[in-house]
Amino acid sequence: MLVLGIESATAQVGVAIGGHEGVLASAHSSRDRRHAENLTPQIAFVCEQARVEISEISVVAVDVGPGLFTGLRVGIASAMAVAHALGVPMIGVSSLDLGAFAVRHSPKQIAACYDARRGEVFAARYRSVPGGVQRISEPAVWQPDDFAAELLAGGEDVLMVGDGGIRYREVFEPVASVDFAGPGTAHPSARSLVELAHPRALREEFVSPSEIQPLYLRKPDAEINWQTRDNR
Repeated sequence: MLVLGIESATAQVGVAIGGHEGVLASAHSSRDRRHAENLTPQIAFVCEQARVEISEISVVAVDVGPGLFTGLRVGIASAMAVAHALGVPMIGVSSLDLGAFAVRHSPKQIAACYDARRGEVFAARYRSVPGGVQRISEPAVWQPDDFAAELLAGGEDVLMVGDGGIRYREVFEPVASVDFAGPGTAHPSARSLVELAHPRALREEFVSPSEIQPLYLRKPDAEINWQTRDNR
């Protein structure tokens, strides 16, 4: 069973293909948030590198967020289009789950934290468990100061992953129990998406393309700006 993973929740776009042999090929790029321009060539490139025909794909997995509105919309729409064309089911995975999974071997509590713009972050906390991670708080939008206070109140050693931690490092660094993962984990990975989706595919935890729902957590910036203008 081959899984095509499409990830575009942040400034990075990623595509990967994998199955029981693991991840066969992957590609990630970050170029001025040109998600729509990058995705189709990356899908073709990854298929070529994996020596897989697109018709051989059995499942399409996609990052459903939280993340930046445009990236999520493009990634989910592209994944749904591929799944519809192939007549295959889908699996949706949270971007925060992907971030935590990348550092799943850490003995510390894991904080996945992505830049949400407008001075906010998307974040959730996790623990390492055999075979992966377990979420211990729901995905939410936070002010960085408030999330730092949440971590401090927990009183545990924390490993922070994601570009939210990088952008607001000066906020989180004074929390003595917080360490930071490397820059290679700044964005969700399509490789992690395939690795998480494949066992779920074997358990047939599928949804139809029409059932995939993005996890925005807040309204798009454009809608908020129009509401602000109307209120004025």
